[in-house]
Amino acid sequence: MFEKILVANRGEIACRVIKSARKMGIKTVAVYSDADEDSMHVQMADEAVHLGPPPATQSYLLGDKIIEACKKTGAQAVHPGYGFLSENAAFCKALAAAGIEFVGPPAKAIEAMGDKIESKKFALDARVSTVPGHMGIIEDADEAVRISGEIGYPVMIKASAGGGGKGMRIAWNDTEAREGFERARSEARSSFGDDRCFIEKFVVGPRHIEIQVLADKHGNAIYLNERECSIQRRNQKVIEEAPSSFLDPATRKAMGEQAVALAKAVGYHSAGTVEFIVDKDRNFYFLEMNTRLQVEHPVTELITGVDLVEQMIHIANGEKLTLTQADVQINGWAIESRIYAEDPFRNFLPSIGRLVDYRPPMEGCADGLTIRNDTGVEAGSEIAMFYDPMIAKLCTHGPDRKSAIDHMSRALDAFIIDGIEHNIPFLTALMEHPRWRAGDITTGFIAEEYPDGFEGGHWDEETDLALACVATSMELVVHDRLHRFKDRRKLETMPMHEHWTAAFDKNKRFAIRYLSGNPTTPIDMDLALPDGRVVPVLSDWAPGWKLWCGEVDGREMIVQVRRGLNSYILTHKGVKQEVKVMRPHVAELEALLPKRVPPDTSNLLLCPMPGLVVSIAVKEGQIVQTGEALATVEAMKMENVLRAERDLVVEEILVSEGDSLAVDTVMMRFVSKASSAA
Repeated sequence: MFEKILVANRGEIACRVIKSARKMGIKTVAVYSDADEDSMHVQMADEAVHLGPPPATQSYLLGDKIIEACKKTGAQAVHPGYGFLSENAAFCKALAAAGIEFVGPPAKAIEAMGDKIESKKFALDARVSTVPGHMGIIEDADEAVRISGEIGYPVMIKASAGGGGKGMRIAWNDTEAREGFERARSEARSSFGDDRCFIEKFVVGPRHIEIQVLADKHGNAIYLNERECSIQRRNQKVIEEAPSSFLDPATRKAMGEQAVALAKAVGYHSAGTVEFIVDKDRNFYFLEMNTRLQVEHPVTELITGVDLVEQMIHIANGEKLTLTQADVQINGWAIESRIYAEDPFRNFLPSIGRLVDYRPPMEGCADGLTIRNDTGVEAGSEIAMFYDPMIAKLCTHGPDRKSAIDHMSRALDAFIIDGIEHNIPFLTALMEHPRWRAGDITTGFIAEEYPDGFEGGHWDEETDLALACVATSMELVVHDRLHRFKDRRKLETMPMHEHWTAAFDKNKRFAIRYLSGNPTTPIDMDLALPDGRVVPVLSDWAPGWKLWCGEVDGREMIVQVRRGLNSYILTHKGVKQEVKVMRPHVAELEALLPKRVPPDTSNLLLCPMPGLVVSIAVKEGQIVQTGEALATVEAMKMENVLRAERDLVVEEILVSEGDSLAVDTVMMRFVSKASSAA
């Protein structure tokens, strides 16, 4: 067995690999850029080697420096994780030439399957069901439009060397095909150094279901069932589960056997994933083979009990698989939520900065329910603009799908992250969505259910009343504490005011009466609602805590708590509410205060995210129409096209291509067409 392995990656996947290697008694070497000098994976490894500046092209993508680090530290093998060099055949060959083992598939398999165009041709020869499309190289946008018309809209434009949702665009007409081809090619060039794209038919209403395979160097191969990854945004997976609620045993077996046949045909060894799209009639079509460890591999590990990283290392060491197909079972249900540094309330724009507070829910297994959190950050870590925005992968496991989802919902509510914006409210809202809970999902789920963007989870009168009671209980505790310690010589409890008003930021108010009980910690009190109901409230919350855990009228609640301006900002199941708890006469006066009106920025183009200006599409003095592209900004490896919201004239352009911008940087000034004419 290897004595030392270098992990050629960063973040959570580097930490994940290090954990399995450590369990196997193998020493590890981390590599890092300037931006990751103090990161968690560097701290966890036995040794660490500096690679270069933050951009991946100057650090993590430099194969020669990684080989040099192996020689320097005596590492006998390299585990690439996912992304970066994990599917780079040239790197694999260079390692072999240097006498270093690659913990992954052979270079020939990477070449055959890593290139989407060639992999489709190979799959056809291997009699694997594939999606109709054009597998040749497309030279320019005009050719892309012509081919799209021949295939028939809608079509999917994909980068040949792509992955992770990058370099992918759906086109429904000629205009979208032209622009989608340009954007996909540009993203592919910057992310993978390869701008080749191909086009295939887009299957309407598909599910994205993938098969995990394991193969050794002795011709043995098995499949470890499936993962469903249909909940996607911009072709990037958001939630994964294993198994799929859609597959029947016969379809699962057919997909698994076809995936194994493809792996054997290409001479594959190591862990790999064969991805399929599945239509409403359970017809499945080969999408691609990812010749690496997948981001979502933990859900497979949770339902099978197989450590995939450990298996990869054994296979790389030349050992035979000790598992047979009959050994692979499905135990319960697992859900994975990808937690990203992005603001769901601002169209999921990237967010960067320092994690002022980072407290995931406690990991472990209790009462048949499991929480697992794969992460590469901690409180104080910096989320930089140079890399993927994923903060963590939160996984839950239960005996069935409903229990796994319910456990995920509670775990997300208890996940504390401060300092940056994140998508936990969106993930929590998804867990409560009736269509998701019913398993009625496709890859278009998010676009269909949130066509105008995410504005918060579903709330109703009962949720508002419950949050009003939570806020009132906290205010009573704070009020009691202030009065008891106002005069340190007089510590007895002061009489508690009976009448209170809980005012929401949406002009909703509830009159709540404090009836009786303990206004200290632990909270055990009775409150009266406007309809006369008496509601018992129980919690161990204390002032300063960011989580309120307890019961309201017998309903279990986990609520995130932040202090606003004389208010409590509460988040529960994707619902975010600001609540002010006041004495009734104060509430009457507060209602008379003037409301602050935000400044008018309709004549400005503000940069919605921290990022790099890739291109400027207009000139000063140009008349632009609603929806016309103004500029493209790249943030966290994704290109974002900024468009005109109405007909205007570009008065002034204040940025240039290549500029690095902060959030809300003014990029352009506009005047109306009428003003320009005058």
